[in-house]
Amino acid sequence: MRMGVDIMEQMKFIRRLPEPMEMKQEIPLKPEYAELKERRDKELADIMTGKDDRFLLIIGPCSADNETAVLDYCERLAKAADEVKDKLFIVPRVYTNKPRTIGKGYKGMLHQPDPEGKENMMEGIKAIRCMHVRVIENTGFTCAEEILYPENHRYLSDLLAYGAIGARSVEDQLHRMIASGVGIPVGMKNPTSGDLSVMMNSIEAAQNEQDFLFHGWEVHTTGNPLAHAILRGYVNHFGTSMPNYHYENLQHVMEMYNERSLENPAIVVDCNHSNSGKKYMEQIRIARDVMASRAYSPDIHHLVKGLMIESYIEDGSQKIGEGIYGKSITDPCLGWAKSYELILNLADQV
Repeated sequence: MRMGVDIMEQMKFIRRLPEPMEMKQEIPLKPEYAELKERRDKELADIMTGKDDRFLLIIGPCSADNETAVLDYCERLAKAADEVKDKLFIVPRVYTNKPRTIGKGYKGMLHQPDPEGKENMMEGIKAIRCMHVRVIENTGFTCAEEILYPENHRYLSDLLAYGAIGARSVEDQLHRMIASGVGIPVGMKNPTSGDLSVMMNSIEAAQNEQDFLFHGWEVHTTGNPLAHAILRGYVNHFGTSMPNYHYENLQHVMEMYNERSLENPAIVVDCNHSNSGKKYMEQIRIARDVMASRAYSPDIHHLVKGLMIESYIEDGSQKIGEGIYGKSITDPCLGWAKSYELILNLADQV
């Protein structure tokens, strides 16, 4: 059998998905909420460029797997955000796709709108868009997503406030080029190896103009001046989680920025993942540590623009099928009571 036939037989084309514009027309964002997004985009851009001295907090579930619980969480978060609006700019973390190192397990709403259901990407992309629209309508929030699958972003481009390129994707050329043209702040995470030069190369690529082939089109981007660093820790050769949020780490990234001609140098610290060793309670201590570094050094105060926190309604995590409302089915998260207290404490330290 010829190799070409072999390859085609292993790749089965199941159905054609709607084009992004078709999906946006089917599940539209009302004009008043499009205007709200423009206002929030301007506010967030001003924070990243230093025109606004508020502190960015990206907070929410490890995986947004249940619309009812996510809306409940975001409604609670909106009330808290109003209390601290002069100090913090809060962006809900509504991550609907979950990277899997070996490709197994729950991969997010795109593949499995119901965590226990069968894969159906048509329903998945609709469920994702519907949830983001409802968050905006119910709370006034525009949210953060990981740009895990570059093709997905165009289905949500009119809804999102913030994008992140994950540790497993940050070396990929397509992810870098997509980040150069999305029009919102995009955080480039350090890779799982911890090589910060990879992260800096990714930021530089995203800030520059790019020409590439995407979705059957020849594409040109103008560059994204709001691309920046996310420090999430890393795993060493022995499989041990190693943090990179300490004062010395922040200084080192500042020096790396100074060696390059990059716009709007900025760091967002991810308080979970390898920084915490996925020990969710450690996020509170790590957040305080970062805020202490900002208080100690004016340069670091200017450079560190925000934090990422994994938070949900209930503490910890559960296995798929346990059915505990508002509890993560992936990485463990801070529960709402602890999250609310942390939000108030962070506002006091800005």
